[in-house]
Amino acid sequence: MACDREVLREIWEGKLPICFQLNPEEANKLQPPEPFYLMVPRLSYFPLVTDKVRKYYQKYIDEEKQDNEMWLDFNGLPLKWEAVESYFMSCIKEADVLKHRSQIVSSMQKKDHNQLWLGLQNDKFDQFWAVNRKLMEVSSGEEAFKYIPFRCYHLSKDNCMVQRLVKPLTEQGHRKTLRCLVQEVFPDEASSVRVMTHGVEPPWETPLQWMSEHLSYPDNFLHLCVGYS
Repeated sequence: MACDREVLREIWEGKLPICFQLNPEEANKLQPPEPFYLMVPRLSYFPLVTDKVRKYYQKYIDEEKQDNEMWLDFNGLPLKWEAVESYFMSCIKEADVLKHRSQIVSSMQKKDHNQLWLGLQNDKFDQFWAVNRKLMEVSSGEEAFKYIPFRCYHLSKDNCMVQRLVKPLTEQGHRKTLRCLVQEVFPDEASSVRVMTHGVEPPWETPLQWMSEHLSYPDNFLHLCVGYS
């Protein structure tokens, strides 16, 4: 892995400002509580950051409901609520199948899996990357990953998610770029789409291998939002 540690840390330290509001039907007082504002790690999952939200609103809901499971919606649509740790690890394993034919995850010990999860859960960059760097290294004797783990979210088509098998190298051994991925996945729209990840638009000539090593989310996938220019 040609590690650009500053890029990795800059992405890790990104935050999102989120406003949480209690459903008025849940409030036990005539005057609903004020919204709760929170800066949350951009690479985390909602269930890992909502303890403060629950504590803030607890006094505004009936006592018999205070231990009930909390759920969120956005613009009236319920947000999918995963069993986060098992979902995260299943993504890590899927990504490793694509990159290394599962050779890295299968050789890791349980303590390595725990360190990955605890590093993410506790927002600890060094703890997480001490293990994750193994997953971002190219297998011995290889020039790149076998395939690039990525998921595209098409913003103009009900946010549908698209996955394909895309190699980081051409048949001639040249490095593929973001432009190559878009041309393979969206051949009829390649000239008119925009791609964003982590809130920025990477240059079209960015190598896919570098993107996978440095711009992947903790689950080891590139998550790309695709819209029209």
